[in-house]
Amino acid sequence: MPGRFYLTSDLARITQFLGVSAEGLVADPPRHNVAPGEQILVAHDGYLQHMRWGLIPVGRVNARGRPVMETIINARSETVFDKSAFEGVQRCIVPADGWYEWTGQTRHKTVWRIYRKDYTMLAFAAIFDVWTAPGGAQIAQVATVTCEPSADVRDIHHRMGVILQPDQFGTWLGGTTKAAADLMRPFPDGMLTVEKATDFDLS
Repeated sequence: MPGRFYLTSDLARITQFLGVSAEGLVADPPRHNVAPGEQILVAHDGYLQHMRWGLIPVGRVNARGRPVMETIINARSETVFDKSAFEGVQRCIVPADGWYEWTGQTRHKTVWRIYRKDYTMLAFAAIFDVWTAPGGAQIAQVATVTCEPSADVRDIHHRMGVILQPDQFGTWLGGTTKAAADLMRPFPDGMLTVEKATDFDLS
């Protein structure tokens, strides 16, 4: 998954699609440009909640044992279950109606909008944990999982988010690590629309 996505569906559609409860949740307005660091909707344990998009890497180390310095917004499917940086995380789902990619040079970039051809919502595989901040505040934080791109996407980006089908939600959320790993593959070719996003400013 890229660094921006959009979610314009109302709460009723989101909960029906994911099969979860939104009890006690205040609905967001339509969001056309969701960026890292913002609060996003996340599904796990049968309900929706808001989490910060981006894992704060406090106490996390890379394969060489060195501290991870950058906030993690996307986790690679090839290493998400192996890297010490993701030790102890849980699995969840991030709903979206589509996402954006950029191509071209700085100041001359083309923005691409990607969504399902049948206009069904997207469910991105994701991981989360809860970080205890200085002072004791607990912050739920999430990162999406990426894989190789499908044929629909590969001309504009070398990665894409792992997109789950409804019959895969239970396996991703509660299945074994091996069963979940089997889901981390490109979305089937021919199911996504890729078009230029020229109708509003994404800067």
